[in-house]
Amino acid sequence: MPIAETSRPALAVGCKWGGTEKDPMLLFPEGAIKVQGTGLAILGLCDGQRTFAEILAQLQQQYFGADPQRIRADATNFLEQLREKRVLDY
Repeated sequence: MPIAETSRPALAVGCKWGGTEKDPMLLFPEGAIKVQGTGLAILGLCDGQRTFAEILAQLQQQYFGADPQRIRADATNFLEQLREKRVLDY
């Protein structure tokens, strides 16, 4: 199921941030994912308070000039992959 505009993505139970400030890692029961660049920007906004629509608006401000459709597609794909791995809930 695709993420809804009103969904409030957050790390799933048992998942947390680890690593260092320079090399952040997303830790989950089955392993870890090194998070960089745009993925880090997206996950940093997934606090369970912001809606997906608010996250997209923030990303569009941060990446001013980027195609809004591309931002939406990339963020959607990224978050859906993390949800399938049970790292993110929304």
